[in-house]
This record gives sequence, C-alpha cells and structure tokens, in this order.
Amino acid sequence: MRCPFCSSNDNRVVDSRVSRDGRAVRRRRECLSCQRRFTTYEYVEVRQLMVRKRDGSLERFDRDKVRHSIEVSCLKRPISTEDIDAMVDQVDDALARRGEDDVDSQVVGALVMEQLKVRDHVAYVRFASVYRNFQDLEEFYEELRDLSARKARAAMQRDQAELPLFGSP
Repeated sequence: MRCPFCSSNDNRVVDSRVSRDGRAVRRRRECLSCQRRFTTYEYVEVRQLMVRKRDGSLERFDRDKVRHSIEVSCLKRPISTEDIDAMVDQVDDALARRGEDDVDSQVVGALVMEQLKVRDHVAYVRFASVYRNFQDLEEFYEELRDLSARKARAAMQRDQAELPLFGSP
C-alpha cells in the first residue's frame, strides 16, 4: 500500500477492524518512512452486477446512481443520511442475494420504491412519478389512492383491539 503522504510502499498495519456492516475491513497503517498514519478499507471483490436498461443496453450497477435518485426523492423530507445509506445498502443486498449477473432496471427501481414506501410516502410518490413515467394525472391519482388505502388498512390493523375470549376476565 502506497503512503498518501510520501508515496513510500513501506508501511505496517497498526489496527484492523471489521467495518461497514461486515462488508469491509478497516486498516489503520503507519508509514515506515515518514511515520504518518493513514486508513485503508478492503472490500471483497465480487462479480460486477450489470443493469439492463429499457433500451436493452447494459451498464454496471452503480450504488451512487441509486443513492442520488433516493436523495433527490427525499429532498426536504425528514430522512437522514443514515436512512438513505440504509436504503442503498438494502437495495444492494437484495440484488446480491439474487445471485444474477445482470438485472433489469425495473427490478432496481422496484427495490428502491419498496424502501421509500416504508419510510416516507412523499419521497415514494416523487420517485414513483419519475420511475413509472406517469402519462397523465389519472395514473398519478390512482397511485395516491392506492397508497392512501394501504396506509388506512395498516392503521386500522394496528389500532384494532383484541376481543376477550369467552369466560376470561
């Protein structure tokens, strides 16, 4: 590993720790030439996932593109950077579990929508409106009605009290 300060290749590892939810090893290194310390991260090199676009072309899966699209959808919403990181990680993990070499862009978009739907309905609708490319207001309203009905059902189930059994106090 080359020292970022003096470009020497002579260094030693001072400390190693598992980082980023077990996906990386963080190593603290000390340069033997200039005695300065620096940090490196090591990741397991896995196959590069390819995304098949709507036009049929393939491009490498890019976590930063997923992050950017989520950030744009969450603009001015009460969603932390940590929440956005978690959503990107969930999408990445779900794609890795599929074990495929390439995946349709619609699958990536659907995974992002799942993450947004459970965290923030406004961000979900923002993303869905671009992702699904609504052609008219009726399609947009239909999505809002569906989302509202789903939210009402969940609230009703959550607030529903259990009835006592016969003979129990």
